[in-house]
Amino acid sequence: MTPGAIVTRILTGLIVGILVGSTGVGGGILLLPILTSVLGIAPIVAVGSDAVVNCVTKIGAGLVYWRRGNVNWRLVVALILGSVPGAFLGVMFLTLLRASRSGVGNFLNIAIAFLLIIIPLASMYVLPSSSTRPAVAAGRSNKYDYGIALIGFCVGVLVGITSIGSGTVTLMLLLVFYGYSPAVLVGTDLVHALLLTGITALLQMRLGNVDYSLVGYILMGSIPGGLLGAYIANRIVWARLRQVLIVALIAFGVRMLWEGSVYGK
Repeated sequence: MTPGAIVTRILTGLIVGILVGSTGVGGGILLLPILTSVLGIAPIVAVGSDAVVNCVTKIGAGLVYWRRGNVNWRLVVALILGSVPGAFLGVMFLTLLRASRSGVGNFLNIAIAFLLIIIPLASMYVLPSSSTRPAVAAGRSNKYDYGIALIGFCVGVLVGITSIGSGTVTLMLLLVFYGYSPAVLVGTDLVHALLLTGITALLQMRLGNVDYSLVGYILMGSIPGGLLGAYIANRIVWARLRQVLIVALIAFGVRMLWEGSVYGK
């Protein structure tokens, strides 16, 4: 690998880390399109490597929320009961698709493109309106647990196939169907995402879908970038920057969808 390629990977991690730290937009949905569309990484390797990066970058923040007591462990367990089987199924589906040689790269490009379009649009509508709702005490009925586990299962399948959605999608679905205080909801969502991406990363590693040098270089940039982003968050108009990022993600998605539909024929 050339020095220029190494510097490019480190800068990619730095930029993604700054954007995540300053805006709160999920790292997976930012990093994955850059890996595939800009750096030219094979989609299945990008998905596996992205899962590992997501797991490592969530450790510090997860520990902070846990030490503050902002984690609902009952909710985490209910999510994990659904998301872990879902992740296994998602990774298994990806493995079978790869073994069948039926265009796994094109499939992933189209799937990622749809997520890059749908998730930002949904977050623009769901997150602002839901954040104003009063917190609703969660019941302890089996119906409650089954509903949370179903959300976890859907998210697990999504993360197993694309590595996207462990945080943002879970947060949106919980905001739509359940109510919690913001600090507890974010902390719980983050800890669940850490556990889910950790399991998914291990599965991807066992299948050989991880480029460890790529992961290392991305983390060299993303970890200090995240700290820098958090530091400058109060010095920028984050709402406007978040809107720009959402538009950029949708543009990425449209481009990937167009390329997948044209070159996949």
